[in-house]
Amino acid sequence: MQGFGNRSWWTGLTLVATLVIAGCSTPSGPVPVEDRGTMSRSTASAPGTGLPPITTDASGKPLQGIENYGKPGYYSVRPGDTIRRIANETGQTWQNIARWNALDNPDLIEVGQVLRVVPPTATTAAPAATVEPNGVVTRPVTPQPAIVASAPAAAASAPAKPATPPAAASGDEDLGWIWPAQGSLIAGFDEAKNKGLDISGKAGDAVLAAADGRVVYAGAGLRGYGNLIILKHNNTYLTAYAHNQALLVKEDQSVQKGQKIAEMGNSDADRVKLHFEIRRQGKPVDPARYLPSR
Repeated sequence: MQGFGNRSWWTGLTLVATLVIAGCSTPSGPVPVEDRGTMSRSTASAPGTGLPPITTDASGKPLQGIENYGKPGYYSVRPGDTIRRIANETGQTWQNIARWNALDNPDLIEVGQVLRVVPPTATTAAPAATVEPNGVVTRPVTPQPAIVASAPAAAASAPAKPATPPAAASGDEDLGWIWPAQGSLIAGFDEAKNKGLDISGKAGDAVLAAADGRVVYAGAGLRGYGNLIILKHNNTYLTAYAHNQALLVKEDQSVQKGQKIAEMGNSDADRVKLHFEIRRQGKPVDPARYLPSR
């Protein structure tokens, strides 16, 4: 099966792009952006050219946020994007993105429109995620001063064990991964064809959280992946669990490693199985390198 990366989980994956806690109604499903001009994906982004070729809609009104095009922390909407897809791609919730951009209707976004995808205070409070003009999201790898400042003063007078780097500082920390299902492996990681692992089982088998995290997506809006759950573990890692017959958690819910989050099924699949992915800073990695040996 094609993994999330083939259709670009962070860019072009028909993935319901996440993630308005205040004042917005919940979108009923992934609604494509409203393309009011003659724009292709390449002309909408136009990497390296400053502003995109088209900066106004069909009525001549400047596109929202166009003055922020290319700036760190902003995302230029491309054909096929939805608010949930953009949220998944940038590691935020669609509710926050809608609130930060004062979107009255999160389902109605336009090609070329520039959206804030990091908190308004992120650029001053801490290093922010950077969204390049081509849609690639990068996050700085820096230690967090708050962690250092919180160390007891007495520790300076005696040898101390080095502090464990925070999630945003390392990105390679061991989360104590576990296998998300007990079945046998039926398809391994393939960078071109399968961005994760396929694990066999029977309908109703438990699907477990591979590490502690928070639910950033739970639904069936991604064609080809059935009932899907995406967990965010820290600023570096996310995991995805596809083809379930039942989802047992909701968006924004915190989960613990080993918690049953779904029941295995064959939604949008030719057989009962779990498709499992690990994403490191938005890029698919081989889960077998992180999971313990069986």
